[in-house]
Amino acid sequence: MLAVGTLSVGWTDDPTLTTFAVVAAGLFGLLVGSFLNVVVHRVPRGLSVVRPPSACPGCGAPVRPRDNVPVLSWLLLRGRCRDCGEPISGRYPLVETATGLAFAGVVAAVLLEGPTPWVVPALLYLAAVSIALTLIDVDVHRLPDAIVLPSYPVLFVLLAVASAGSGDWPALLRAALGAGAGFGCFLLLVLVYPAGMGFGDVKLAGVLGMVLGWYGWGALVLGLFLGFLLGGVVGLAIVALGRGTGKTKIPFGPYMVVGAWLAVGFAAPVVDAYLRASGLR
Repeated sequence: MLAVGTLSVGWTDDPTLTTFAVVAAGLFGLLVGSFLNVVVHRVPRGLSVVRPPSACPGCGAPVRPRDNVPVLSWLLLRGRCRDCGEPISGRYPLVETATGLAFAGVVAAVLLEGPTPWVVPALLYLAAVSIALTLIDVDVHRLPDAIVLPSYPVLFVLLAVASAGSGDWPALLRAALGAGAGFGCFLLLVLVYPAGMGFGDVKLAGVLGMVLGWYGWGALVLGLFLGFLLGGVVGLAIVALGRGTGKTKIPFGPYMVVGAWLAVGFAAPVVDAYLRASGLR
């Protein structure tokens, strides 16, 4: 049994229940991934994600409900529109599959390793936002306010639920401070070197800092550092390989997201190893 503060989490005592939760999360993730395809296409263009209904980009025919089943419909249609036969990008089922795997992985990791199942909704939301923002940043080199800014109140509420459920209220205070720290650190970087990243990255740093702060100070420092490090290494590699110059702009958001998730998953053992090596533990 996994003990979290004063809360005993018994989900891991029942493999059947855990397996059901992971599978259900994966199926839910497939549905969310289908919606994310709409978000990634429409939000950067300032379009509604609700209306009009999805349609074939080639002939404009509305997508039938039976052709809107994640992954399966694409496979049955062999990646083509039912009406005009126009190829449908394989990116659609890939996004759906990636989201399903991400949701299943989050639930499995939390139920088996902790810290508390109450944090699952916050992490699932962050996973969905991470996928959408990564794809949008790669496509148009922007991190839309329409996604980033609402994430502040949504994640704060979800993390407040996690703190209430686990009885760990100091974690919520760390989350608030982490949001400020992430925003402030990246704002300073933009002011010092404006060509290095955009203000969208600053706002995203606050969102990621909130979640990392909830996990702990070690996760906050490691996650923000890894995001900056990964982006810097890729930038240098592009220059070294002759694919660009020091002025070449690269989407920085994806590396920030990867750094944050690495910290969520591995900050505890990394920080523990560092403290032991430095003689502080």
